[in-house]
Amino acid sequence: MTDSKRRKGLTVASALLGGVLVLSACSGGDAGAGDGGKGGDASSQAKVDEAAAEKTSEAQIKITPKDGSSNASINNSATVGVSKGTLTEVTMTTAEGATVAGEISADKKSWKPTVQLERATTYKLAATAEDSEGRAAHENASFTTVSPDNSFIGNFTPDDGNTVGVGMPVSINFDKAITNKTAVQQGITVSASGGQEVACHWFNANRMDCRPENYWQENQTVTLKLALDGVEGADGVYGVQQKTVTFNIGRNQVSYVDAKTKQMKVTQDGKTVRTIPISAGSPDNKTYEGQMVISEKFKETRMNGATVGFTDDDGKGEYDIKDVPHAMRLTGSGTFIHGNYWGGPGVFGSVNTSHGCIGLQDAKGAKDPNTPGAWFYDNTILGDVVVVQNTGDKTVSPDNGLNGWNMSWDQWKAGSAV
Repeated sequence: MTDSKRRKGLTVASALLGGVLVLSACSGGDAGAGDGGKGGDASSQAKVDEAAAEKTSEAQIKITPKDGSSNASINNSATVGVSKGTLTEVTMTTAEGATVAGEISADKKSWKPTVQLERATTYKLAATAEDSEGRAAHENASFTTVSPDNSFIGNFTPDDGNTVGVGMPVSINFDKAITNKTAVQQGITVSASGGQEVACHWFNANRMDCRPENYWQENQTVTLKLALDGVEGADGVYGVQQKTVTFNIGRNQVSYVDAKTKQMKVTQDGKTVRTIPISAGSPDNKTYEGQMVISEKFKETRMNGATVGFTDDDGKGEYDIKDVPHAMRLTGSGTFIHGNYWGGPGVFGSVNTSHGCIGLQDAKGAKDPNTPGAWFYDNTILGDVVVVQNTGDKTVSPDNGLNGWNMSWDQWKAGSAV
């Protein structure tokens, strides 16, 4: 390179650098012209800073979660708080523009939504507050709640506010397989107002039941607390529930079915209130033995043998009765105690003829309140216990229905993760 070319290059570089310097100083304007430019920029910037400080509100707004958050809670997100000021306006919308209802607290220091947030939804928040001088401050944030793929919920029974029998466990079925059972169980508490010790048992990765050693004491309240919001149940899968549920235990009703004598003794609070003739499973289709909890009630229902494996050579059900009266479920696999109008009166108390269910004399259409089937149905609530004896069959599996009572207390507690 020649000296002349080198000088031209230096001249261009100097000009470019000079342009940068001019651009970087443009915020000072020409305020320093009066003093030849000496110290003018610093003086001007100080005045700008002073003016900005005078106009800035002291109110400090905080939005939770942080702007840009993902996998946010549907329970504890979208909270707005302010210090050194009071909130004047908060708006929350979905990304599509739908407004989310919310409420500013009485002291105007906080805001929160008044409706449940949805999963896998993006929300936008805009908040305005004023300090003691009436100067406004603004804050905005956007976040996305946890998606169904990255979250789990527990479907539980019994429902909030129900009155149930002494055999009703708290049964929770999770919609995702739980691998971190300890963390999830630690987020769930079950307590009884009567002080009974309650233990929980995992049947598998999706189901956990909780019960006391013996049946619940009658006429008490049981409380289920789910503090699962944000709890990691499996890798990258978080809980979203945060709620308290209470239910009541009613009178103590336990019914004893003896397949040998073909009688059922119904007891309440330890006293026999009625003895009812029954027909249990035939010798070829014996009824399970054991303690069974009534989990569903139907005034009428259809029973098709094909749904539980009883089929003819043509593949159709060995029976298909479309209007079985007063049916009460005992197992998940299809064992019921129910009314029977197709069997003759001489069957009940005399012979076991069913495919495994327990039959009580009843009327077609479930309209006669004077039949044994109707009486038992009307005097039974979910959670009542039916103890089946002397059938010659095996004891029902504890996880077949709500029948964990067929497990010893030591076995039950051994299935706990805490």
